[in-house]
Amino acid sequence: MSTAVGGTTRPCPECGARVPVDERFTVWCAACDWNVDPGERQEHRQKQETEKRRGKRPGQGRLEEARRALARRHGERLHTEMTRDGADLRARRDGASVLAYALALAVHGVTAALLAGGVLCLVWGWGGGLMLLGAVLLVMAVALRPRLSSPLGDGTVLRRADAPELYALVDEVARAVGTRGVDTISVGKEINASVISRGLRGRRALDLGLPLWEVLTPQQRVALLGHELGHYANGDTRHGRVVGSALRSLATWRYYFLPTPRPSLGEMIVNAVYAVPLLLVQGTLSLLDHLTLRATQRAEYLADREAARTASTEAAAGLMDQMLVLDSIDVFLRRESNNAALAGARSARRNAAGARDGGDLWTRLAAHLASVPEHEYERQRRVGARRGHSVDSTHPPTHLRRAFLLTGPPAEPAVVLDEARQRRIAAELATARAEVARSIVRDGVA
Repeated sequence: MSTAVGGTTRPCPECGARVPVDERFTVWCAACDWNVDPGERQEHRQKQETEKRRGKRPGQGRLEEARRALARRHGERLHTEMTRDGADLRARRDGASVLAYALALAVHGVTAALLAGGVLCLVWGWGGGLMLLGAVLLVMAVALRPRLSSPLGDGTVLRRADAPELYALVDEVARAVGTRGVDTISVGKEINASVISRGLRGRRALDLGLPLWEVLTPQQRVALLGHELGHYANGDTRHGRVVGSALRSLATWRYYFLPTPRPSLGEMIVNAVYAVPLLLVQGTLSLLDHLTLRATQRAEYLADREAARTASTEAAAGLMDQMLVLDSIDVFLRRESNNAALAGARSARRNAAGARDGGDLWTRLAAHLASVPEHEYERQRRVGARRGHSVDSTHPPTHLRRAFLLTGPPAEPAVVLDEARQRRIAAELATARAEVARSIVRDGVA
């Protein structure tokens, strides 16, 4: 992490301490926290505008805020428990997890009952009025069916033959955390990484967002893989097919029952009819959230521990710092896409492709993140502690995750990604890097 550009400083207007000045970032004082969080209200408005831009229905933002507040409370309590002397850091399944499985099965049972009722109405009422009811029940069963993830990811899918070195690295990390590797790796333009069980067979898949991967150091990449695979090693219930698909089903049901904004007379009647089902679905979703959130947040802390054991405590803590500046990655990529659009199609193709592997975009992005000064990371940590910053509503606050990693003696890496191996992996990703770069410049980020 670099120092402020040019080393410029000026006195703090509150306490007089010298503060670093970098025109690209907020000027603030580490001594008295002057101007540490100047944009809270503006950020709230921007979030609302982003929700509208992404097509979220009314109320979804409030639900997300409530879930984040709950995640923060759970995360704080768990951090206190897990950093106590003699704390039990083993993965375990508690009573809430058992109840969550039972509730998830009940959710799937509703869909099964609709399907069975539809079939019975069609069979028993063939040629009569029951057929209409049967058809309605079948349509509802299809619409509300459990959503399994597609067998393939949305990005460029790499098979073992396409990227043997990358798969070997994932396998080595998996062995280090005590689980098996993945069946497929999908490379896309999301600023994220995740593991998921796809399709009816539950094949393990790693979704790797190149904008995140490209800005990490080699050991931070190992930490990222260690964290994601650690979810399987620690038995995270939300990564299971039963509970995970039930949560997706309830989210789908809720979407269908949400009231239509600015309704006509007919739509007002539909909204009134949907009010009770919406409350039932919302209550069930909230209950399942409550039952799984503590276990999920515990799994996040344990996955962070696996990241540190695999890649080193320093690398895992560095990964947490990068989580604080994901918005900077998003802003940079949107700016690149907008600039290319303004410059015209020919310039867009040149900027997207750059070198043969799309390296221009990724080189600029990595340089941008490397230029973020340490005082900006520290500001983000303090803002995160004030607001409870987290990656999403299922994760504990990022500053607590980082503090948990730094508790106790530092861990040395179990898996080392050396320069030669890094070059081989980069060569395997060359085609995907170019494709994703073109997609970002042409269409923007997700």
